[in-house]
Amino acid sequence: MNQEELLKHIKLGENSDIEFKSAKGGLPKSLWESVSAFANTNGGYIILGVEENNGKFEVGSLKNSSTLIKSFWDLHNSSQKLSSPLCKENDINVIKIGDSEVVIIHINQANRTLRPVYINANPYAGTYKRNSDGDYRCTEIEIRQMIRDASDEPQDFGIIEKFTMNDIDSETLNGYRNMFRGVSNDHPYNVLDNKEFLIKLGGYKEDRKSNIEGITLAGLLMFGKETSIFEAFPHFHLDYQEKFSDDIDVRWTHRITGDGRWECNIFNFYMRVYNRLIQDVEVPFSLNSEGIRQGETHVHEALREALVNTLVHANYQSTKSITVIKGKDYFSFRNPGRLRITVEQVYEGGISDVRNPYLQRMFQLIGLGEKAGSGFVKILRAWDEQHWMKPQVSEDIIYELTTVKLMYKTDKPSKSLQQRPNKDLNKDLVNNLEKNLSENQIKIINLMIENGNVTQSELSKLIGINEKNIRNNIKKLKDLGLIQRIGSPKTGYWEVRK
Repeated sequence: MNQEELLKHIKLGENSDIEFKSAKGGLPKSLWESVSAFANTNGGYIILGVEENNGKFEVGSLKNSSTLIKSFWDLHNSSQKLSSPLCKENDINVIKIGDSEVVIIHINQANRTLRPVYINANPYAGTYKRNSDGDYRCTEIEIRQMIRDASDEPQDFGIIEKFTMNDIDSETLNGYRNMFRGVSNDHPYNVLDNKEFLIKLGGYKEDRKSNIEGITLAGLLMFGKETSIFEAFPHFHLDYQEKFSDDIDVRWTHRITGDGRWECNIFNFYMRVYNRLIQDVEVPFSLNSEGIRQGETHVHEALREALVNTLVHANYQSTKSITVIKGKDYFSFRNPGRLRITVEQVYEGGISDVRNPYLQRMFQLIGLGEKAGSGFVKILRAWDEQHWMKPQVSEDIIYELTTVKLMYKTDKPSKSLQQRPNKDLNKDLVNNLEKNLSENQIKIINLMIENGNVTQSELSKLIGINEKNIRNNIKKLKDLGLIQRIGSPKTGYWEVRK
């Protein structure tokens, strides 16, 4: 961060990525809460030597930056203060403004193996996250999930004690075995009884050390009876929705969820949902090397990969649901749990860090799902071939949710402007100046078109106005009927409308 960027941030004020502290009396004690919060969220900057007066921030009178920096490093490298040292020498920068100094400390987002990053040698009292309002202490549930994600142990291979083969739905397992035979008719697993078959899949485990055996998490989630799954996972919720109505009061036009009419487990959910996803997906058929028409296109393959990825990467200990939505011009796949790799690595492909590897293997054995991070690459390829908008991957780190959104063009009339070329859209926006749209409001609309998942904090940084002004502008755009929030404030997305 250079002087020009610093002064701009001071003018805009604090946000989810920037924390100002005066440091008049030395290194602030609250600094370490911010270090933990940034490390456990998206990273950010702690800026020392900036004071708040009458609601505005300005450069203070800090002159002892070397003393502050030494104090910082002494505590930073102490395990009694910080659980994991995060910063390198080049993460601290001093900028002189007049006679004063400003110390900029860059805190990187910690990878999953280091989280939770906590202070004062107490993870349950010293772990923080960051939101638009500042730092907040994490709940025990959030901390335990970070601890689980830090481990390289599979989250789906533990034995659920006192659960037996009686908790497996035989019809579901038979359906899976029929698919398995169709893929591998001569496989030696085909002659095994159900229990031995599950052992080979990782759905049943015999632990020699503890002398305990039983159904694993993967086995129960994939093939279990609904009542048994709910007993082990009280918040288990699989939800598929079709949203084709323009009426905002119509929540969905078709839905698949656990309603007691079918055994709601992962395998059955996949089979029902995939068939609905590919209905009415109009893409040109392709020819194989022999010139024969192929029924399945890369788009079908991409939707299959997206659905499987959602199911195998989910955190089933969460209170949040797995939600798959098919709209008129988009698909949305949301699962509880943060990404275990960076968003950049997801787009690059080649890296796989799956939360539930035994669930993944169960899908792979019936020809579904890819290894080594190639699944999302196939999604990108399919969407690129159709010249559709680039697939979006986003994280809600506060609520521990990951969403993949796939926009596509449709012949059905839609009020959405998201699929229209920007040059045409800009004409519409210019015409809307009669509705007293400001330059910033036009920028907000354009950014929402490019990324429906854009946050208020991101809009603030991209446009260069504070988050309060962003909220005021969004309210006016909503009042004018130009934008609409689809879904919840935290996990939904923006739709731009005529």
